Amino acid sequence: MSRLGNPAVRLLAARSLRAHRKAWAAVFAAVAFTTALLGALALALGSAGLGHARVERYAAAPVVVAGDQEVRWTATPWGGEPRTETAGLTERVRVPEAAVAVLRAVPGVREAVPDDTFVVRDRGADAAQGAGTEAGTGPGPGTGTEAGTGGRPAADDRTATATAARAYPGRSWEAARLAPYRLIDGREPRQGGETVVGAGLGASVGDTVAGHRVVGVAEGPAALYVTAGEARRLAGHPGAVDAVGVLAEPGVPVDTLHARVRAALDAAGLRDTAAGQPLRALTGDGRGGAEHLGAPPARTELLQLLAAVSGTVVLVAVLVLASLVAQALQQRAAERELLLSVGATPRQVRGAAGREAARVAGAAALLGALASVPVFLPLWSALRARTGAVPEGLELPTPPWLFAAVLVVAALVVGITRLVVLFAARRPGRAGKGGARRVAGLALLVLGAGSAGTATIQGGDAAAAAAGAATVTLVAGCALLGPWIARAAMTVLDRPFRWFGGAPGRLTAAGATAHSRRLGAALVPVVLVTSFALVQLSAGATMERAAAAQARAATTADLAFSGTTAERVRELPGVEAATDVLRSTVVLARTEAGTPRLDRLPVLGVDAGGLAGTLDPGVVAGDLAGLAAAGTVAVGADTADSLEVKPGSTVELRLGDGTPKRLRVVAVYERSLALGEFLLPKGELAPHMSDPYPARVLAAGPAGASPVAPEAVTLPGAELNGLVSGGIVAAIGGLTVLSVLSTLALIGAGRRGELGLLRQVGASAGQLRRMLGLEAGFLTATGLLVGLVVGALPLTAFAWALTGGLPYLPPAQAGAIVGVVLVTVVAGVFLPVSRTATSER
Repeated sequence: MSRLGNPAVRLLAARSLRAHRKAWAAVFAAVAFTTALLGALALALGSAGLGHARVERYAAAPVVVAGDQEVRWTATPWGGEPRTETAGLTERVRVPEAAVAVLRAVPGVREAVPDDTFVVRDRGADAAQGAGTEAGTGPGPGTGTEAGTGGRPAADDRTATATAARAYPGRSWEAARLAPYRLIDGREPRQGGETVVGAGLGASVGDTVAGHRVVGVAEGPAALYVTAGEARRLAGHPGAVDAVGVLAEPGVPVDTLHARVRAALDAAGLRDTAAGQPLRALTGDGRGGAEHLGAPPARTELLQLLAAVSGTVVLVAVLVLASLVAQALQQRAAERELLLSVGATPRQVRGAAGREAARVAGAAALLGALASVPVFLPLWSALRARTGAVPEGLELPTPPWLFAAVLVVAALVVGITRLVVLFAARRPGRAGKGGARRVAGLALLVLGAGSAGTATIQGGDAAAAAAGAATVTLVAGCALLGPWIARAAMTVLDRPFRWFGGAPGRLTAAGATAHSRRLGAALVPVVLVTSFALVQLSAGATMERAAAAQARAATTADLAFSGTTAERVRELPGVEAATDVLRSTVVLARTEAGTPRLDRLPVLGVDAGGLAGTLDPGVVAGDLAGLAAAGTVAVGADTADSLEVKPGSTVELRLGDGTPKRLRVVAVYERSLALGEFLLPKGELAPHMSDPYPARVLAAGPAGASPVAPEAVTLPGAELNGLVSGGIVAAIGGLTVLSVLSTLALIGAGRRGELGLLRQVGASAGQLRRMLGLEAGFLTATGLLVGLVVGALPLTAFAWALTGGLPYLPPAQAGAIVGVVLVTVVAGVFLPVSRTATSER
């Protein structure tokens, strides 16, 4: 048997697989679960990659001319080539009205129809008492409640029962041809004050809606269609339109029309009215981006989120599979020594192990790939159906050919398993002292601690990325140092076990000393599940708690209004001060080590004169009164530190529509988690918003009035991120829990002979049960402690960098982590050996 050919290797693999099928069952379960999870993620990535904004209002227009809804930033990294980053804009980038005449002159164009979208608000209700009010709730039509909080009367000692103004989307009737939406009753509007309503509104001819008399009902969703002249007036941006729909002459192909339109725009040198970028001529699914502005940025964020999560799953899967495979091969060390002694080469032994693992992983991966489809479809359907999670108009298609991606994932997981097996089976028969493993583990711990330290001096996404990298690195280091960690922990507990544990305690101590490698393998998944759950749950809870505390401190108003303006609120009796609160986003461009970076950040627009008694950002430098002047901004303290600015400095931002602005810093404030990174004058922000109406009005009432409920700002897409992250956290948590069960089950299956021998030499079933209980307690306590240290280090760095405080985890969630770990460890220790260790003879 000096040389084994491939037939012999195949024979060894087949017989070993039959002999050790119970040991490979744990690997089978882990591979199947990993493939199902990664397969569902691959389908989600594919669907998001194919996603696009839905085409509705422009379905009949083969070409739509619109502004460029992206901002770009180019920089040259150190020692590299120039790189360009892009970020989506959330506010409308408009087209100069001159483009309409240019497009109408293009050969093959039947008509170029300008389109403006605006909001028509029904003033009928709040005209009677000045405004509709709300008790600290979010903005939105129809949310009016009693003024104040807790049902208290308004400032003038009477209850304001008026509802907030209802809002309706509005357009010109000529733009309805771009869908097309046709009349189903009545006629088109001919003068101001007349409107055609979309059938989705539910109104009839002769009704009055938002001060307009309904003269017709058209197909389509709830909307008001007015004359072209009134539409221009209500849109409020003379000389510009939102978009231009191009209708073709009969027989003109879309490609030909697009090429002619593109050439005409370039020849005319037309640019958008914001950043002066070239206009875009959109066709196909691209037309939807001109309708649903939030869809393209949300798609990009979803792709980035899913890609990051997929990378995390792959890293976790490698750690889990490496631990399981190493333990499965370790239990067969005597068998491999025998093969080597009769002439097999290390390469042949590795080849047999790899072939054996490939068979197990192949079947498991196929099962997991099939399971990924029923896992993905209902979750993706629920995500698309959930209001607020996916922005309106974002289509996430799932064509049949996309499901072939699960087979690619299955092949990837099989390949990972095969590589893990070949690595774990290297140099079989030569156990060594593990010097290289120890050095590598210590190096990873140092790198992880350094990454956590880096997070403390960074902010935002950079701090989160550094903390995440620190967690993965520290867990990997603990995986390599598992035997030494277990040995060190048992050194501390050896004497207590021997003194107070009786015979079971002495058996536990002796077994741990003799099998520290086995105990270390059992510790790794416990540490993994503890640290992962701790980091994922605590990071979000820490941010939410800090933002809520800042919001409570920042909101000093007594009254909150929606569907109105500060100007109207100031007319109410008892109101001493009021400020509009406009919500938008800005894009901040900067470089890190020469690499370009674009951050889209939430901002508020406020009235400087109405902040006293309504909003307290916690100024640490400068004076918010400076916001009364145009061209000014207040900056959050963390962002001010990262940009190295102070009162008197200047900051360059790109507003929501991409318009670059160089603003003078007048104040620095500390409550940026609640209020956003920048405060701008309302007059500076409003002209660059699609709908410049206040999201909320905060007002100061008479002394003794109760403050309103606080409300922190959030980025668009936050609910989407939270929903996806929550589902993925649960899935990865399930994978790590499965790894604990699988590893412990594998270890238990391999020690049945040991337990049987103990029974033969006189150990009772009760003693073995107590011994296993002590082992379970040791694994639980040590795993929780090490996992706590591993997770707390990057968490503390992350919390300190973003909140200036310590991390927080709700007691219920902490108890859940402890409970899940305890139950999982006890089940993993007892179930595989229940017949051997717990049955009476």
